[in-house]
Amino acid sequence: MKTLFQEIKASIKNNADQDRSFWRPVLPWGGVFTIKAGRKAVSCMPLYVEITLKNTCTIDGFLMLLYVILRENNTFPRELSLYLGREFVDCFLHLMDTYSFTSVKLLWIWDKMEKRQYKSGIHKATLEIDLFGNEHENFTRNLEHLMATIQESYCSNSRCPLRAQENHMQTILINPPHDIPDGDLIQMAVDGLFCSRIEVCEEIGCGCLREFSQRIFCHGAPPFVILNMEQWKSEDLAYVPYYLDLSDHKYLLEGATLFNKEEHHYSAAFQIDGYWMHYDGLRNVNLILLHKPPELLLLSSLVYVRAAEK
Repeated sequence: MKTLFQEIKASIKNNADQDRSFWRPVLPWGGVFTIKAGRKAVSCMPLYVEITLKNTCTIDGFLMLLYVILRENNTFPRELSLYLGREFVDCFLHLMDTYSFTSVKLLWIWDKMEKRQYKSGIHKATLEIDLFGNEHENFTRNLEHLMATIQESYCSNSRCPLRAQENHMQTILINPPHDIPDGDLIQMAVDGLFCSRIEVCEEIGCGCLREFSQRIFCHGAPPFVILNMEQWKSEDLAYVPYYLDLSDHKYLLEGATLFNKEEHHYSAAFQIDGYWMHYDGLRNVNLILLHKPPELLLLSSLVYVRAAEK
């Protein structure tokens, strides 16, 4: 049997203009997992219980993106094993390859998320897990230091209450630069976050100059990065760059997650072999080959993969 990735690539190759959808639902919204529990009951009938997943769009889009990234880049599974664990990466790829969609969601929930990140309860012998919330809270913050960075600063005032400081970040949250109407705003925002600079020290009673070092990744350049774009509005973006210079490495746009405020729902867009696809687990036909690259007007995040070094 072909893996999910092989089937998607085959559907792209054989796709006709009149039918641009994938042949079967991919990673549907929600999920039900049935468990055969216990030995023999009094009635001599086996006891079955269920786990029901709700509002899984907060992890669905990123799970699809992670799968595509790992299958398109041969060295990334080994690299990501250093952050996520080899057993997790192997199990994740196996479950996705074999269309075990509810199981792969449960793998992420139980292996990577903390109990306080989601709501759960028992209802008529069914365990309900509700992932309603923010996808960055449910996914990117659980990437085990993949995008962890550090920036040191040093105040010129020897009497400064906090003369030496370290600023740690686990994710890459960039804010739109102000009063810069033209240019590559996303690259400027990334540069502003990572570059060295000198500013007035904000410690109470100081007011001297504080020098910030260049921000660096704690564990080297990651195989992919996720830019949190929640602070950006569609009118802030003239365009989305396909290439990104980040910490002396070049990154290529792989995909994005999109947020529909009216439905409070996340979907995703990504590319395979240069073709863009839109994924929305809530729809019956949930994977569609696009005629052109998406406009990405309702951005929640941008995902860039590290370019192969020549």
